[in-house]
Amino acid sequence: MTARPLRIGNASGFYGDRFDALREMLTGGPLDVVTGDYLAELTMLILGRDRLKNPAGGYARTFLGQLEECLGLAHERNVRIVTNAGGLNPAGLAEAVRESADRLGIPVRVAHVEGDNLTGSFSRDPGTGRPAAPPAGLLAAHAYLGGHGIAACLREGADIVVTGRVTDAALVAGPALAHFGWGPAEYDRLAGAVVAGHVLECGAQATGGNYAFFTDHSPELLRRPGFPLAELHEDGSSVITKHKGTGGVVDVGTVTAQLLYETAGARYAGPDVTARLDSVHLSQEGPDRVRIEGVRGEAPPPALKVGLNRLGGFRNEVAFVLTGLDIEAKAALVRAQMETALDAAGCRPAHVRWELARTDRPDAPTEETASALLRLVVRDPAEETVGRALSGAAIELALASYPGFHVVAPPGKGSPYGVFESAYVPRDGVDHAAVLHDGRRISVAPAGGTRVLEEVPEPRLPQPPVPGPTRRAPLGLVAGARSGDKGGDANVGVWVRTEEAWRWLAHTLTVDRFRELLPETAGLNVVRHVLPNLRALNFVVEGILGEGVAAQARFDPQAKGLGEWLRARHLDLPEALL
Repeated sequence: MTARPLRIGNASGFYGDRFDALREMLTGGPLDVVTGDYLAELTMLILGRDRLKNPAGGYARTFLGQLEECLGLAHERNVRIVTNAGGLNPAGLAEAVRESADRLGIPVRVAHVEGDNLTGSFSRDPGTGRPAAPPAGLLAAHAYLGGHGIAACLREGADIVVTGRVTDAALVAGPALAHFGWGPAEYDRLAGAVVAGHVLECGAQATGGNYAFFTDHSPELLRRPGFPLAELHEDGSSVITKHKGTGGVVDVGTVTAQLLYETAGARYAGPDVTARLDSVHLSQEGPDRVRIEGVRGEAPPPALKVGLNRLGGFRNEVAFVLTGLDIEAKAALVRAQMETALDAAGCRPAHVRWELARTDRPDAPTEETASALLRLVVRDPAEETVGRALSGAAIELALASYPGFHVVAPPGKGSPYGVFESAYVPRDGVDHAAVLHDGRRISVAPAGGTRVLEEVPEPRLPQPPVPGPTRRAPLGLVAGARSGDKGGDANVGVWVRTEEAWRWLAHTLTVDRFRELLPETAGLNVVRHVLPNLRALNFVVEGILGEGVAAQARFDPQAKGLGEWLRARHLDLPEALL
């Protein structure tokens, strides 16, 4: 007998997302499960620092506030809640939820998932796998678990499941495993659930948020996008949609954009399954309804990814405002003055970065548009090296530097920054377990089959278009893009909406052309992945973000705008596409 579809929605894409989203999802229409994704690489660092101050903390506290308002609604509507808001302390959050439910007089069964936390025992060199000392300053080491622990909790009757570090897509794959009774080797079905989970995980990004072609839709429609949901079927196919009457839009473009977000090649590896993104077929089934089907899956890799968050040192920043004429000369003067002052103070930070942003315009009608910004960022293991010596040197130049000297904000003392790194451990190196509402602990065995992850050879490209007249114009008139971060790397997914445009894009946007359009990538390793079914190219730019978002080594530390910069660059576009 075929199981009925599982209707699963999302109410959070990050720690700090729309507070009212949980209530909106519970009251907007029927759901079986609502998920909340609160964790990102930066969030784990924030929670790690929080737990240093309060060992009972380490979880997303806003979730408790949301639940206080909505626990009764979820109970009345028989909607289960699955969230990774447990962060570094899922047991602590689970207990806090029980206390809240008792206080409200609402009978709920709360379970949590453990096993991801390797902070106290991580002792392998990330490169060789051999025993080694933990990285200096380690705050948190957490393995990315899959959905089987979540499934075990749900099978045992949990109403709320709290996890720590699981993959974002596991929040959907876990309920699907429990609902449909899939076995661990049903890779195609699991891959379909993982793809649906990846679309849902970032909330309103699937319903028109951060969408390259947002101008195709009315501002009123995008003013407050609804959150997405998936109707997941037993064969692994799904329909991405949203509650009726909510804002935003769900179409092939918004789903494509989210599929490309923070991914790399055709193989999208996870602890439960490796989903083949090159097998995904999208079709518009109706208004705000996009069908995902044809997803193929393979056995997961033999190792689990571990996210390492550590304190990297201290940083400081000064932004000098340069107004009017002689911008380059003013920048050169203050740079020389700062370097002289730091040398005199015996202060040489380990990392020094100067960036001049020419935001000024000639004959500008306002002072702000007549001004450029010169940004100095320093980092060093020692707080004193980037603290008073730097801020003092900048302040002392107030009456002795370029004409019009001022800064965006007074420089302060150095602040700590974090570093994210990836490592890998054997699958049996974690104690994955479901801890139930009655205290029982169910061990979750690692998936039986594994497959070493390999790159997919570049598929055959379509025939190039027939040459014709061209016009110099921005790439974004033809192509959409979405970009994001993974540690120190960034990815830029680029897609087009017609086959004719795909024939042009596949042959035109090579790695060399990409580097030419984005000069900041010129000296970095750039890998291009081709996804014909999505009419998309995915570029991975290695090392552009330095030591990751928390280190803030770049103007756009999470590469959120990298794709839009690419779309704004000019090249010769076929007039037939315009």
